[in-house]
Amino acid sequence: NKMVRHVIVWSFKDELSAEERTAAAKKIKTELEALVGVVPGLKELTVITNPMDSSNVDLMLDSTIDTPENYDVYKVHPAHVAAATYVRSVVKSRSCMDYEF
Repeated sequence: NKMVRHVIVWSFKDELSAEERTAAAKKIKTELEALVGVVPGLKELTVITNPMDSSNVDLMLDSTIDTPENYDVYKVHPAHVAAATYVRSVVKSRSCMDYEF
């Protein structure tokens, strides 16, 4: 059975202050990591909020989903959609890489 690795990196909108970025990062981490145990097949999900100075993005999501079919479930799950809606309100860019392994 193939699993799916779902990795995203984001950059905050330029107009966010340092305080707003810190608060947004904390909220994003809390909301997305809470999806484990809620979304079927989501085995692990970690949001990294402390990039090194050499980074050119602000946040990273690293997750594993047990099957490609459950990745489709994850994408439309109401709890994920709610969290993703907030993320979209504070970021200017999103890059994603998904792969099966």
